[in-house]
Amino acid sequence: MRLVRHLPRPRTLRARLTVGLVVLLAVSCAAVGVAAVIELNGFLISRLDQQLTQAGDRFPESLEHKGRPPDDHDGDEHGDTRRQTTGTFGARLVGATVTNADVVGPGSVTDVPLSARDREQLLAVPPDGKGHGIDLSTLDAYRVVAGRGKDGDVLITGLPLEPVEATVHRLELVAGIVFGAALTLTGVAGALWVRWSLRPLSRVAATATRVSELSLASGEVALPPRAPETDPRSEVGRVAGAFNRMLGHVEDALTKRHASEERLRSFAADASHELRTPVASVRGHAELALLHPGPVPPEVTRALERIAAESGRMGAMVDDLLLLARLDAGRPLERRPVDLTRLVLDAVTDARAAGPGHRWTLDLPEEPLTVTGDEHRLHQVLANLLANARVHTPAGTKVTVALETDDSFAVLTVHDDGPGVPEDIESGVFERFTRAEHRRRTDAPGGGAGLGLSIVAAVVEAHGGRVALHSTPGSTQFTVRLPARGARG
Repeated sequence: MRLVRHLPRPRTLRARLTVGLVVLLAVSCAAVGVAAVIELNGFLISRLDQQLTQAGDRFPESLEHKGRPPDDHDGDEHGDTRRQTTGTFGARLVGATVTNADVVGPGSVTDVPLSARDREQLLAVPPDGKGHGIDLSTLDAYRVVAGRGKDGDVLITGLPLEPVEATVHRLELVAGIVFGAALTLTGVAGALWVRWSLRPLSRVAATATRVSELSLASGEVALPPRAPETDPRSEVGRVAGAFNRMLGHVEDALTKRHASEERLRSFAADASHELRTPVASVRGHAELALLHPGPVPPEVTRALERIAAESGRMGAMVDDLLLLARLDAGRPLERRPVDLTRLVLDAVTDARAAGPGHRWTLDLPEEPLTVTGDEHRLHQVLANLLANARVHTPAGTKVTVALETDDSFAVLTVHDDGPGVPEDIESGVFERFTRAEHRRRTDAPGGGAGLGLSIVAAVVEAHGGRVALHSTPGSTQFTVRLPARGARG
């Protein structure tokens, strides 16, 4: 059982079909071979019994007159009965005693030495005239027939089973060779036949593999050519047809989604662009009104200040939407060497000034770390991450900004020991307009529109990097990996 468990199992359908075919043929060959061997063995033993019956008990009967010259009546029942086939065995039993046991050799008759076990076997042969098998210590296997003599004794005649066994063994050898060759040829031919029969299914699998390797999350997707369809009446043909129809539905859905995304991007870009001017005008008029030298009621002054502040916030939101629309459209960013170490120092300095109640720490490499990219957008990534840590954690929270190299990447981490990101939004924290129902800091003023971290993800991806979040209660860490330029470990 252990050997069977440790044998490798075929995993592919082609291998299983081939192995199943060979196993079925092997079982059939084994059944035919066993049946042939059993039938031949029975037939040869039956023929041997017939020879013993025809030979009768002449040879063992002659043993009673051993040492005496034969009668003058040559050929009668008391004539010279020792002319038997070489190997013929004869034994005479009187009561419980074996008086004689001889075997015919080439030109002579030889006494057979008997052991106690041999005598027990001879005495156990029933005198029923039927064939029985015995195995003498000096003569090996014999087929014997016992009958009663005229003097009340028991006469046993036997012939060797060696010719029968040799013939049966030869058949087993020939059958093994023939069946082994047949299994080998059938296995090769069966594997080729199964492979040819499953070619349409292999093409379907290859097409499915190519589809699975495509990025279907966003953008325009070009599906590979359809799988070739065969006879629709066959199982493989039906699978190929259904698979191709499914690909058609998927392609239509992806095309409609891409068109919808393009319309949404175009709308966002156009709306953001068109909104910049009126928002700036509103803000400018509000600031101009605040500069009026005449007396202005406090309520009006407060309203104008709120108009200026909200229009400024709206302008920043419009700029963010316009930036995302440009990144979605694939517009190239600046590609210049950027000292990431200096950017981190400047961003943390600004964050410390904006959030003096937090504890800001730095962990920077000894030498400056440089990346290739857009300095303004990378600074925006740092500012958004630090603002996120400042706004969504209570005062006294420790925020650690670390910078290091890992192979050919610059790794920036922003870690805080605040309450953590809620589980219900953690998986979609980098999606647009994602906001927690209850922010990490309950006393924080009204936050943004949920675009900060989506801008971080978009800018990092545009630089060929990636950003990840790992958050538990008491530990939140954002990790940004960017391709380094001249990184040193």
